[in-house]
Amino acid sequence: MQILPAIDLRGGKCVNLVQGIAEQETVFSDSPVDMAKQWEAAGAEYLHLVDLDGAFQRESANIDIVSEIVSVIDIPVQLGGGIRNMDQVDSILELGVHRAILGTAALKNPELVQHACSKYKERIAVGIDAKDGMVATHGWLEVSQKSTVDFAAELTEVQTIIYTDIKSDGMLKGPNVNATAEIINAVSASVIASGGVTSTSDIIALKEIGASGAIIGRALYTGDLTFSEAIDAAR
Repeated sequence: MQILPAIDLRGGKCVNLVQGIAEQETVFSDSPVDMAKQWEAAGAEYLHLVDLDGAFQRESANIDIVSEIVSVIDIPVQLGGGIRNMDQVDSILELGVHRAILGTAALKNPELVQHACSKYKERIAVGIDAKDGMVATHGWLEVSQKSTVDFAAELTEVQTIIYTDIKSDGMLKGPNVNATAEIINAVSASVIASGGVTSTSDIIALKEIGASGAIIGRALYTGDLTFSEAIDAAR
């Protein structure tokens, strides 16, 4: 199982939000580029980037920082947040981002998912953000009437799904393992778990249900979990 350190971008800084709430922000670094270098030096094989400004503003932001990160590290990165149309998908992948994550747009515009997957195949992922079993959209500010499991099952063209339980995110209390397992059992795609991963036991539990990866943010920055511990648990 792969461990993906998260770099959440907001206002040009590396931050973390509790349950996606903008007012509950912690700034972990003024230099996301330096953080990317640090995770690569620590042995990360893949980085997870989130453009929070893009998610909230409904259009991409922080692209200059993403471009710089891609240019200074040798490991692949995936990016989500505010990617709403094919032009944005094209430009982000042309920057050198390895995988573009469609979130709100995937629910609102299924044709975009089909077009993007047809053109870019494994370089397209869909992020499913869940609140009480329902798909949340627009930077987690809105909750749809679509269940996460039903939505996941519809994504037949998608090779990678990133599943985040909003109530777990940033809480340092562990992931929603049961809900993640339901998604894994509903799809043939690889499922990367996100939200609340805090301990080696969390990683082992996700590995046991068949998660292909775990995205870890706050716990790595606070020191509740070291990257070397996470890697050892994943192996």
